Amino acid sequence: MKRKERHQLKEDEFKTALSRMYSWIWQRKREFSIALSALVVIILVVVGIRLVKAQQLKKESRIFGQIIELRQALENQDETKVAELEKLAGKGQFSRAAYLELASFYAEKGELEKALSWIEKFPPRPKDILWVKAMDLQAQLWCYQKNFDRALEIYELLTKNLPSDFPADIILFHQAQVLEEKGNIDEAIKIYTQLRDEYSQTYYGYEASQKLIQLGET
Repeated sequence: MKRKERHQLKEDEFKTALSRMYSWIWQRKREFSIALSALVVIILVVVGIRLVKAQQLKKESRIFGQIIELRQALENQDETKVAELEKLAGKGQFSRAAYLELASFYAEKGELEKALSWIEKFPPRPKDILWVKAMDLQAQLWCYQKNFDRALEIYELLTKNLPSDFPADIILFHQAQVLEEKGNIDEAIKIYTQLRDEYSQTYYGYEASQKLIQLGET
């Protein structure tokens, strides 16, 4: 009898708990409805953003392919393609490459002012390999124009923000070259020595060791 009563009591407690839960949910159905709607909106926004990014990446990849083709045409002296390359230049992940290619094209022709005007348009972000190449080219252009301080400012920026997947010895060697050109021989020797000691197995490590010999360092 007592067992039956205890069983009945448990059933009553369970029913009471369910009743309270349903009552609590019913009282807050508006809040649940709003929360559910907000969740649906968030999901739709996230999905939408991913779709837009996917489409943008697809577009940028197509643009990058066009940039490579146009650059090859310019290398074959087809300068009629310059205007097409200019139209592709932009702030996108790959369309940025057009600024770099245009600057390289004019630098090779010896038109340094035009080269600088294009490379200075290169977006400051993201700071990836393309950005490093663009900044390195800009620094070299300033060096050719004997504006060594401007070039060194860029190399200082690069050494502080160099991506982990970009070889540091390239930038260090170019920085040392600018210092040498400027007449800061001691500072140049310091970097050449670092390259010789830390990058002995690389091309620039070898070049640095040759530079040290030329400068009377052994």
